[in-house]
Amino acid sequence: MSTLNPDDGERQEVASTRRTGRALIVAIHAASRVMKLYPPEHQTVQKSLTDLAAAALESSGVDAQLEVRIHGEFIFVNGTRLRLDLSNYASFGRVLELFRASGVGVLRVLREAAPREWFSLLTLLATLGSVAEADADELARRLQAAGVDAFEVAADAEAEEDIEEREAAKAAARRTYAQSVALTKDVINSVRMGRVPSARKIKRAVQTIVDQVLTEEASLIGLTTLREYDEYTYTHSVNVCIFSVALGKRIGMSKLQLYELGMGALMHDIGKSRVPTDVIQKSTPLDEDDWRRITAHPWLGMLTLFQLRGQQELPYRAMIVAHEHHMRRDYSGYPKVIRPRQMSMTSKLVAVADAYDAATTRRSYQTKPYPPSAVLQEMRDNPLRGLDPVVVKAFITLLGIYPSGTLVVLDTFELAVVLAANVNPEMLSRPRVVIVSDGRGNLLQPPIESDLAATGPDGQFARTIIKTADPERYGIRVSDYII
Repeated sequence: MSTLNPDDGERQEVASTRRTGRALIVAIHAASRVMKLYPPEHQTVQKSLTDLAAAALESSGVDAQLEVRIHGEFIFVNGTRLRLDLSNYASFGRVLELFRASGVGVLRVLREAAPREWFSLLTLLATLGSVAEADADELARRLQAAGVDAFEVAADAEAEEDIEEREAAKAAARRTYAQSVALTKDVINSVRMGRVPSARKIKRAVQTIVDQVLTEEASLIGLTTLREYDEYTYTHSVNVCIFSVALGKRIGMSKLQLYELGMGALMHDIGKSRVPTDVIQKSTPLDEDDWRRITAHPWLGMLTLFQLRGQQELPYRAMIVAHEHHMRRDYSGYPKVIRPRQMSMTSKLVAVADAYDAATTRRSYQTKPYPPSAVLQEMRDNPLRGLDPVVVKAFITLLGIYPSGTLVVLDTFELAVVLAANVNPEMLSRPRVVIVSDGRGNLLQPPIESDLAATGPDGQFARTIIKTADPERYGIRVSDYII
């Protein structure tokens, strides 16, 4: 006589939970879908709600307990992760979006819920998700007001921990950025005063930036939107370093290569410390003598780093970047090429980052910076820029069509500030944003984060960008919403 292995019983229980759990998710999706098509009294709606109530009852099992938990891309029913396959892919995706849009991470069914109670729950989930990304507390209040006590909803505790981790990462990014700007300022001023800057401090700053880009790229890139006019000389070098390292990471450079790239990017304009300050900060058009001095900064930078390298170890590539970052791909830039040569990949990366940050920043002779999206388009479409088209394409993939800090108008007439590009290269036009005003122009306090790639229960995008806008026209400082 054979005996039952306890492990077999456990496996059977897990398999049963997965089977009934999948049926429950499919039933939630089916009910939410037909509710958008027909009025509540329609027989199709009533049948779908009855089927949903039955599926929930079956999923609750003998102990009459049912918990649906959403975490990341997974759905758990009574602690068991449901398996995703082609037969339930659409249902899972729609239910995930339905819960996420309303800020719900956990749904507990406290007792057998009637079809009308499921109708109330799904209606509120759809309403809150389409109007504004509400939280679970708001849904709980509305359920209570409707007299529905069969459900208990809550945010995902692990998701809350993720938010805390993101805030900690942002704080670390702010420290890194501030320290890097202070270091760059010290280095440039030291060179101007004839002192030798500490290469050890430069290396430490670059290492910190590389580490930060590898662990929390979006936070550090977001800080480049600060673009302070008075600190342009210093913040520009730090921004170019951040963009270059992030771009190098995107194309697959090793950590050592990123470090050497970061050194070259941070020091690419060191030659400007040898150019008179009144020329650098001149607000009127440059005359021929001024232009001659400006165009000397690449080779002056190479000499400065060469002299520094004689006393302290610095990567050779940093000197090459200082010399080449304005040469252009066809060598029509400066300094002029004397004999045939090949621009280094490091210089090509820094040239793209330098061109982007310079064009999108307010400076003494550029009081109105260009919109980031327009700059990317110009870099991509204008061959006279002399930038490597492959590197530009990678840069656009990094920043998205709408880079961090871009103010956009949505088809809901809401205003939003772009936080970060979508990680899916097919969704570059649908970044992650923070909505700062409603459709009537009223500023939101607090603003609402939204992923424009997310779809509603009907499978349609809830919001779409229709155009970019000038932040100054609306009195919006985009950096307030990013850092």
